[in-house]
Amino acid sequence: MAKTPPGFVPLTTLKGGAPDPEKARAEIRKIYFGTTRQTIDNDFAHAIALLQSLPSEEDREKATVYMEGLAQMQRDWAGAAGRKTNRDSKKPKKPGKPSPPRKPRSND
Repeated sequence: MAKTPPGFVPLTTLKGGAPDPEKARAEIRKIYFGTTRQTIDNDFAHAIALLQSLPSEEDREKATVYMEGLAQMQRDWAGAAGRKTNRDSKKPKKPGKPSPPRKPRSND
């Protein structure tokens, strides 16, 4: 399956003009509960588009808790992926023979 580009926003969000505030908040809530590690970037972009389409500050404030949750998930999952990548790139040292002791230098 083809990977969707970053910042993907479904056309249904863009083409209908200003959505009903209740439906937009319900969609943001649905996105919040349905997002996964693989879909967080696209889901977050979709939720932002919905949030920006809300007509009043009061409507946007009602969606804040879900938006903050999505942002936190995105940070956590991005951080976990970064730590996993760094950890995997370090190869463990193989046990081997210790190096022989050095001979002292003579001062001739």
